[in-house]
This record gives sequence, C-alpha cells and structure tokens, in this order.
Amino acid sequence: MIEFQTLLVFVPAALALNLTPGADMMFCFGQGLRSGAWPSVSASAGVSVGSMIHVLLAGLGLGAAVSALPWLFEVIRWMGAAYLMFLAWGAVRNGASTGDAPMRSTRMAFRDGMLVNLTNPKVILFVLAFIPQFVDPTAGSVLVQFLIFGLIIAFGGFLVNGLAGIFAGGAGKVLIGNPRASRIIGWVTGGIYSALAIRLVMMERA
Repeated sequence: MIEFQTLLVFVPAALALNLTPGADMMFCFGQGLRSGAWPSVSASAGVSVGSMIHVLLAGLGLGAAVSALPWLFEVIRWMGAAYLMFLAWGAVRNGASTGDAPMRSTRMAFRDGMLVNLTNPKVILFVLAFIPQFVDPTAGSVLVQFLIFGLIIAFGGFLVNGLAGIFAGGAGKVLIGNPRASRIIGWVTGGIYSALAIRLVMMERA
C-alpha cells in the first residue's frame, strides 16, 4: 500500500523527530530519574499508545476539530498543564521512589505517560501537519496509511524515550539510597514536570 520510496523518506524523517528532545522525552527522563528504569520504559510505552490514539483520531478526521475549534484546543491544553502540575507536586512531596511498590509505579507510569501525551494538543496538530505529506489517497485506505506511519513514529519514540528514561534511571538508582539525594531527585523531577506544564501553557496554538 505504501511505496518503498516513500518509506525511505519517511523513516529517517521520523527518526530525526524522535531524536529531537521534546516534552515526551523529558517526561520519560524525569520518570526514570524518580522511579527507575522499568517505570520509565512503561511511561515510554504509555506515550507511544497516546500518540497512536492521536494518529487514529487524525486519520478519522476528528483531529481537525482540535485545529478548527480554539476553545477545544484550550481545554485540552489546560487539562494537560494541570495534570503535569499534579505530577510535579507528587514528585516534590514524595521524593524518589524507594521501589516498595514497583508494579504499581510501573502501571501508574504507563497511565501518566499516556495521559500526558493525550492532553498535549500540539501532538495531534503535529500529526495533522506531518503525516498527510506522505499519505497517498490513491494508494488505498487513508486511515490504514495513517496508522502505519503512526506506528513507525510510535515505535521509534518508544525506543528513544525509553533509552532516555533508562539512562536517567541508572543515575537515580545510585542516589536513591540517600534520603537527601532522594529529596533532591524529587525536586528535580518536579521541576521538569513544572517546566513542561509552563511550556504547555505558554505555547502558541499556531
């Protein structure tokens, strides 16, 4: 359905985008720093699932509503900022995870990663601007092409963001046994989440 020549152009472009530091990468980095490697990988998986939902909505045409309705864009944006501030407060209050509940932290990390991605309206606007450049309406289902391109982006993002989180998790693991360092990690992670919230509030819709 998708020509090989198109993939030769799309895959390097998608990889370049995945490697560009952004909100998703910083979130996974903060998750790894605070909770460790596995929760950061789970957060990366949640981010990728969220991005695929954005791709599905864009492929169905629902993403155009976000682009056309300024109030809907604002609602999603402020919800995302509020959720990030909630996560920042939790990180500052609790410090780094001690590993007492790894399964819970992994599940929560997946949920947080997905929600942070879903409440960033810039993601769906990016999908609407980037993927259609490679879609050929005469080559079959537009939705299927959207999903294939989305899977490529999501998989690349999962690997890159996961590796960033694993790196941060390694650093955090060294420091987590020290109560003072644990508090500092909590403050650093809270600062990352707060910065992402501020970035979301201040970003231009265009």
